[in-house]
Amino acid sequence: MPILNRFCLVIVLVCSVVLGSFAAEPEPNPTIEQFIGRYRADRQALGNYYETMRPSTFFDERLNALYTEWLDKLGPFNFDSLDQQGRIDFLMFRDSLQHDRAVIARQLSKFKSIEPLIPFRATIQELEAARSHMKPLNGEAAASKVTAIPDQIKKLRERIEKGRKEKEKDKDGKKDDTKKEDEKSKPEEAPIKLEPMQAKRAADAVNELRGALNAWNGYYDGYVPEYSWWMKKPVEEANRSMEEFAKYLREEIAGLKGKDEDPLIGEPIGAQALAEDLARESIPYTAEELIAIGEREFAWCEERMKEAAHEMGLGDDWKAALGKVKELHEPPGMQDQLIAAQAREAIEFVKSRDLVTVPKFAEETWRVTMLGIDGQKTMPYAAYSGLQLLAAYPRQEMKHDDKLMSMRGNNRHFQRIVTAHELIPGHHLQSYYAQRYRTYREQFWTSFYVEGWALYWEMKLWDLNYPRGPEDKIGMLFWRMHRCARIIVSLKYHLGKMKPNEMIDFIMQRVGHERFGATSEVRRFIQASPLYQCGYMLGALQLRALHSQMVGAGKMGEKEFNDSILKYGPIPIEYIRAVMLVTPLTRETKTSWKFAEPKQ
Repeated sequence: MPILNRFCLVIVLVCSVVLGSFAAEPEPNPTIEQFIGRYRADRQALGNYYETMRPSTFFDERLNALYTEWLDKLGPFNFDSLDQQGRIDFLMFRDSLQHDRAVIARQLSKFKSIEPLIPFRATIQELEAARSHMKPLNGEAAASKVTAIPDQIKKLRERIEKGRKEKEKDKDGKKDDTKKEDEKSKPEEAPIKLEPMQAKRAADAVNELRGALNAWNGYYDGYVPEYSWWMKKPVEEANRSMEEFAKYLREEIAGLKGKDEDPLIGEPIGAQALAEDLARESIPYTAEELIAIGEREFAWCEERMKEAAHEMGLGDDWKAALGKVKELHEPPGMQDQLIAAQAREAIEFVKSRDLVTVPKFAEETWRVTMLGIDGQKTMPYAAYSGLQLLAAYPRQEMKHDDKLMSMRGNNRHFQRIVTAHELIPGHHLQSYYAQRYRTYREQFWTSFYVEGWALYWEMKLWDLNYPRGPEDKIGMLFWRMHRCARIIVSLKYHLGKMKPNEMIDFIMQRVGHERFGATSEVRRFIQASPLYQCGYMLGALQLRALHSQMVGAGKMGEKEFNDSILKYGPIPIEYIRAVMLVTPLTRETKTSWKFAEPKQ
């Protein structure tokens, strides 16, 4: 048996004993909420216990075993004894575990592609495992192992440079006479050809391992006599070598130097993985069908844009109208005051119409924080985080053109609906309820609910004549079109049908973004969860369809409906529908609600 496999087997056996000793005697008939709570405790314990064992196939395989174990435990659970809320908890838990297993399979595949780039992983994790299991330290032996790391990295860099030169020759179409010689070389000496995403992933892994080495060192240094006599120099050299190697991979191979002109690097996941993710989100559509829905909604927005342009005296030229609206921005240093006034206006609008309950505490506890330059590289507009609306606006250090683009992109009329989206009745109100009702459902979090809720309110405010004139309409429609575009470009990207530069061109030409904003958005799109960008529009369409079935059909009042949605937790909206309509559920129930069919 290979040494690494024996090492992993030992860890599995020892850690199984350790975790088993932590397990409490189970109650005979736990509620589904208690059942899920125990799983969450197990999952958190694994994450904490093996934190310094990452990245590794071992950790992923251990998680996979956990998911399988809890799926098996679901088997004998008495589904028929559960009420409707309990049944949807059961089904969401099942969906979540099945999806997590699918994700692990993807992660294992990705890890294998970078494993040759981190040959020192076994050394560091073996040392950390010995520390975790309280084995006595042999300073001399540990020093010998850690001392070898810089030389391993030096040889790796030489092979990567060889592969880099070969790729350049292949690109130029030149015959490479060194290839035959390289084919005769040993595997550990053969050239390594890396793709940018592979290099980025490897750089992240090296940094994780460097953190593990420093944590291991920090435990002994200054505590165990004579430790530093053996380890001071080896750890310093290994640490420096790993830091430089991660920087080399990220900057020289992946090209990520923290500059505006950095390449946009992502990794399309493909149709099969998209289908797995859609099943987890309870969305019974294919990626291609969702793209068609996005295009249909986009066409609606374009027609409304033309109508607003007519109101401004510009005929059908909505892009000219958009250009005029962009110039209506606040002077530098005044954006936070604008946002504060807009927030109070939105709160008064929904309260005066009794649309949703706004607790005084939620109304009191929010603030505006201005984003720095680095934050604006992935968030060129406003965002919500922990009681704060994070606002993007020009900073002194920004280039002049970037300052102007930022002001145009965050003009008064764009910002007005964004403020309502991020605060009240949007994310801030949503967050208030999520922290106070069915908090255990946090693990079923979905952007289709979270982002869908905020865009649902954008649509509702449009219907209730929230825009004060054509300029406000342009601002609202711009963002609505943007959410349609997100579906189109993100899904096409993950299907391999659109590249990052094409995504930028699309949202600039079809939606009207500035290049700075478009580039920042696409950088975020290709690095975030693949379906996150779809959650805005599709989640809003789900909530509007459910609103029609409940409020439109006279089964619930407006405020009752909106308050209820807030109290179910951030879960797939089809399951909220199942509660409201008391849809029959069995343990085999799968997603089936076609919420976005064209009206006949």
